[in-house]
Parts: sequence; C-alpha cells; structure tokens
Amino acid sequence: MAAIDRSVRFDPWDPAFVADPYPAFAELRDRGGVHYYAPSDQWLVPHHADVSALLRDRRLGRSYRHRFSHEEFGRTPPPPEQEPFHTLNDHGMLDLEPPDHTRIRRLVSKAFTPRTVERLKPYVRGLADDLVAGLVEAGGGDLIADVAEPLPVAVIAEMLGIPESDRAPLRPWSAQICGMYELNPSEETAAKAVRASLDFSEYLRGLIADRREKPGDDLISGLIAAHDEDDDRLTEQEMISTCVLLLNAGHEATVNATGNGWLALFRNPDQLAALRADHTLVPTAVEELMRYDTPLQMFERWVLDEIEIDGTVVPRGAEVALLFGSANHDPAVFSDPGRLDLARRDNPHISFSAGIHYCIGAPLARIELAASMTSLLERAPTLRPAAEPERTPNFVMRGLTALPVCL
Repeated sequence: MAAIDRSVRFDPWDPAFVADPYPAFAELRDRGGVHYYAPSDQWLVPHHADVSALLRDRRLGRSYRHRFSHEEFGRTPPPPEQEPFHTLNDHGMLDLEPPDHTRIRRLVSKAFTPRTVERLKPYVRGLADDLVAGLVEAGGGDLIADVAEPLPVAVIAEMLGIPESDRAPLRPWSAQICGMYELNPSEETAAKAVRASLDFSEYLRGLIADRREKPGDDLISGLIAAHDEDDDRLTEQEMISTCVLLLNAGHEATVNATGNGWLALFRNPDQLAALRADHTLVPTAVEELMRYDTPLQMFERWVLDEIEIDGTVVPRGAEVALLFGSANHDPAVFSDPGRLDLARRDNPHISFSAGIHYCIGAPLARIELAASMTSLLERAPTLRPAAEPERTPNFVMRGLTALPVCL
C-alpha cells in the first residue's frame, strides 16, 4: 500500500494546515495522483482531472448500502446511539445512489424549480440590503454574524415556509449536524449531532403535518404535492431529510464562501479595488472566490468496485477523499492558480461538485453571494478589516467564525 509520504504536510487537525492547506495540496499533486492516509483510512485524490472523473464514476458511491451490507463491505456499522443522525442523513439525496437518488432528485426538482429560485431574487436582494444597512449604521461589526449567516438561513427558511418566530434554532441545528462531516468526529460531536437530528426532525414533522392540512406557496407544500407519472411521492422521512439537506448545504457553503471570499479580497487589495471600480465583475468574482478558497474542501466516496487511479489499484471497500481545494488550485487546469483573478473567465472549478451529486442549490447560492457582495460594494464602499479573523478549526467545511470589519 502506497502510504502518504511523511514529509508531506497534510494534517487536517493541525491549525497551521487548516489556516492554509494549499502548499500541502501542491506537494500532494507533485508526488502523485493518489495517496493513502492512515489517520483517516482514506485515499487522497488531489488532481482536478482525477477528482472530476471520479465524481462521475459509477464504480464509486456516496453510499454502499444499496449493494452491500456493512459486513460484506468490510465496514463496522455505526453505533446504535447514532441512529437518529444516520436515519436523517441516509434518506437525503446527497448520500443516496441510484435508483433511490434518481427518484428523490426528480421529485425534489419538481418543487425546487428554476422559477422558484428566480422568484426569490427580489427577496434575497432586499434582505441583503437590509443586513448591510444595519452593518453600516453600526459603523461595522462582524461580517459573518451580521451578514453572511443570517442571509442564507433566512432565504432557505423563507423557501421552506418556516415562520420567522421558529428560525432561531436552525443555524445551531445545522452546525451541530454538519460536525459529523468532519474527519473522525468525537463522541461529543456525535452526541450533539444526534440531539440536533432529533429536534430538527421533530420540528419538521409537525410543519409537514400542518402543510398537509393547509398547503401554502412554499417548498414543503411543493414537496408534499410532488409526484411522478406513477404517482410516486416522497415519504415523510425523505421530505424531512431533504429539508435538512437544503438548509445545511444551502447555507453552510454560502456562509463560508462569503467569509472566505471577503477575507481573500481584503488580502488582495488590488483585486478589491478593481471590483469596487467595476461592479460588473461580480459574476466572475463569485466564481473565482469560490475557486480560490473553496468552502467545501473534501468530498468522500466509497469504492464499490476495484478501481485504478494513476497506476495505483484502490480496492473495493476503501474510501476516497476527493480534495476539491487542491483540484481548484491545479496548475494543469488553472493558469497561475495561486493568484486571485476576479476577471478569470476559464474557471471550471468544482466547488459545487459534479455528476449526479452536483449541488441542486448552486443557482440559489450564486444569487445569494452576488446579492450580498453587490450590497456591500454599493452601501459599504470603504469596508475594511477591523481585527484578525477567527477561523473555524474544521478542514472539510472551511470557513470563518468571525470577520470583524469597520467602515
């Protein structure tokens, strides 16, 4: 087994690595196409071409349970006390494979339509303007807590039809559930995720029951009504898992992309000046900032059938870790990848994944990121950092806990 070279500085639990993983990614790319990493029992894949191809390869899967039992696959079942988390997680389309994934995504797409997203544009822009106006009136604050977090949470809650009075627990529930997606989560992290899974599921079960009685113009009502030509419909658990997935994926990525993006702008003043001088750069700026400091650094898949990567055979039952952050800095694809270039046109980043698991909420995320960026450019043109940012200790979901700013 070709273990990772000990001289490579890949260590997702090291604060220095978490602060800047990109030099270690460059070393991984230079040393080969796949590396076995014993601490997480995974095969790391750092190159853009391989990551892109493996996202589409049916010999890999987000789940193996559609083909194998835990024992057949050589894996230990999760502890019984974690069952509420896994029930919630395993019924969401992100962790399903065809045919279940195909059926659920088709039904969700009937409710989560481009028209639904487009209709939200005025709401998103108005909310972004209000949040930025509050930041300006206060003379500054925390860009994460005051703008980046409340915007996508409110948008997803508005889509789902969650009343404003019920929205306070959404962000804590999401953060606690997403803690399980980090490498080797602790027992404490798992316990918090289980409690949040129970509480969030119970809340949504009640909301779904209410919408069955009194349908509205919201996504939950749309999920209840969605059916195909065979009158196949989502089960209650599938609806609950879909709603949680939309909130978690829909706001975690946007919050982190906003924080990472503005930190990158502050650290590249020439690019920030160019953006302030020409707001038409916003669409390409959003794409470049998603590439430059990727909010989702890693996407894991199981090897369902033995596969060869760059001359190395990876056996069935193994787990591959597709390094999105490394792929987005691959010089084989991106010219001068370490340079922030808001006008970059040739930008096939994979921050929204690819293949059947391409992010269904990508159009909404782009709308939210463009709205908050435009509002900050227009209403806070002298925005600057007020103190050092605080980075989350996480590797997989890369972001900031605080970004103090002033005017």
